[in-house]
Amino acid sequence: MVGRVAVVLVASALAAAVVGCSDVGETISGTRTEPTPKPKVVVTTKPAVPPVKTPVPTPARTTTTTAVTLGIPAIGVAGLRVVPYNGTADDRAGTIIQDRGVAASPRGPRGGVGPGQLGNFIITGHRTAHGRPFGRLPELRNGEHILITSGGIVYDYVVTETMTISFRKPADLTRQNAPVPGRPGEGPTRAMITLSTCATPEDHAKGNYWHDALGNPEHRIDKVGVLTGTRPV
Repeated sequence: MVGRVAVVLVASALAAAVVGCSDVGETISGTRTEPTPKPKVVVTTKPAVPPVKTPVPTPARTTTTTAVTLGIPAIGVAGLRVVPYNGTADDRAGTIIQDRGVAASPRGPRGGVGPGQLGNFIITGHRTAHGRPFGRLPELRNGEHILITSGGIVYDYVVTETMTISFRKPADLTRQNAPVPGRPGEGPTRAMITLSTCATPEDHAKGNYWHDALGNPEHRIDKVGVLTGTRPV
């Protein structure tokens, strides 16, 4: 009897061992459970991100077709038409434009740039004739505003200095037309403006009646400013 019990116990132990090593799920209360699957390891590779490049500003294209007007509240100038042309300040083409009673703006290698552009935006106008649009320009003081309207935007320049140049000195003309007004050879780092008109009353008061073939007196008065902001019209 003892021998039979021993055989049964050994057989039960062997059966339990076989069930325990099997990869088949256990059966609990008549329900078969599947073995827990091992989690799959998914390796993802992020696409390489190209290095961010800082955009390099390029000079804006000079245009001579967009309407431009000038306002100088301190001296009563409002809505003065500014006509751009390819040339240099107070050349024949520029003088013809000024003789119509409007202002002229030379563009190109021997002139300047357009509104809001990097460099020197040059505007010339008559002071003693043809409507005298710049009749009071010499009164303009540092800190006063020059408002340029073009393409639905108002460009707000503020006067920073006054220059007097001589038409009889090529170096002075270079100073007026330089990308940085008054500083030939310097590269521009901001948008600037030069308003230029004749110094005829001052020259005549000193007995200086010299003028060039186009009637320009020797000296001109330039008001120089820097762009401080823009806003929609």
